[in-house]
Amino acid sequence: MDLIKVVGGNQLNGVIPISGAKNAALPLMIASLLTDEGLTLKNVPNLADVNMLTRILRNHGCDLAVDGKRAGRGPMQLGDTFHLTAREIVDTTAPYDMVSRMRASFWVLGPLLARMGTARVSLPGGCAIGTRPVDLHLNGLKELGADIEIDAGYVVANAPKGGLVGGRVVFPKVSVGATINVLLAAVLAKGETVMENAAREPEVGDLADCLVKMGAKIDGIGTSTLHIQGRDRLDAAIHSVLPDRIETGTFAMIAAATGGDVTLEGTRYDFLANAFDALRQTGVTVEDKGDSIRITRNGGAIEPVSLETQPFPGFPTDLQAQIMALVTRASGTSVIRETIFENRFMHVQELARLGADIHLHSDSATVKGVATLTGAPVMATDLRASVSLVIAGLMAEGETTISRVYHLDRGFERLEEKLTRCGADITRVSPG
Repeated sequence: MDLIKVVGGNQLNGVIPISGAKNAALPLMIASLLTDEGLTLKNVPNLADVNMLTRILRNHGCDLAVDGKRAGRGPMQLGDTFHLTAREIVDTTAPYDMVSRMRASFWVLGPLLARMGTARVSLPGGCAIGTRPVDLHLNGLKELGADIEIDAGYVVANAPKGGLVGGRVVFPKVSVGATINVLLAAVLAKGETVMENAAREPEVGDLADCLVKMGAKIDGIGTSTLHIQGRDRLDAAIHSVLPDRIETGTFAMIAAATGGDVTLEGTRYDFLANAFDALRQTGVTVEDKGDSIRITRNGGAIEPVSLETQPFPGFPTDLQAQIMALVTRASGTSVIRETIFENRFMHVQELARLGADIHLHSDSATVKGVATLTGAPVMATDLRASVSLVIAGLMAEGETTISRVYHLDRGFERLEEKLTRCGADITRVSPG
């Protein structure tokens, strides 16, 4: 099993290209199940989650061809072009051994049910960051007429004779996954579906934009109320995956932690305005350059912050671990409240191994800044926690060794190479 070794103390300077968004690419790939024509996706990141989803889609009968780019001298080349064609759905079952490895694969439920009238999908797995129930998904699909039962760990869903029908879906709380699953079903339902309190995350908007290119009729994209006029079928389309705002925010935190001058290239400031406001509070300079963002911290101390995670456009839960790592070296005490997932502080005990002073109180963490972190062996517990350990390691004295980095590979494309190009001392070690 691979390890990542980080030697802290280096200031970072240079340009980091931002990859396509994992959280957009996955539902976009799943949207290929809605049509017997081809869907071409550009700027797809090369990640473990993407590779796992290709296996799941092939299991359902989706053909996939990939046009890849290879890194050479000069600017780094990122992103693949995927050509997905689900001409015939050969299996409406998504098995446990696949779905249990990645929660997003549960989203095949909506399109399989809408297109085929039936689906049998294992209850999901993924990062262990809370119970993350699927009742919002299932209740939303029931509003479209689906009959749903749980049988031996599987969701068994059947549409009424004649297919799903439009309905009114009111989510009791914001859920990105439930919004995606119901949206993927509603575009093929008969009549109008109204979704209220829908997630507004840019990745949901990117999916909706792609579905419109495929012939769907969706009003209210980017708002909390979506109006979907169901279609009998969807068509071929070409779509480019938007830049990854979580990767953008992560590298911004890394630049803030190490100091120096880093430009994040090919990304969007408006996707993370709240997070950049928080970053400025720590004493970092953030400049919106249009299609790039410049992060600078030259010698100044890291200031403490108080914040809480919120659905978009609030501070993202997927950046909570990263900013916590940053303020372990702040010149005061920070308070971070996690409102999205009830078990997303598993990185705390690993940060403590490096010398961080963090105390948990229910859904809040109090972080007292320390003068020095010291390198040590640590273990990644989930995707975002893994990269928080990289951030802490880059600030620490000496060497930090991070194990279980398969979590990292789920969501960050060529992390070590991007950081090395800017002066970080970070290497991947494969045992044996």
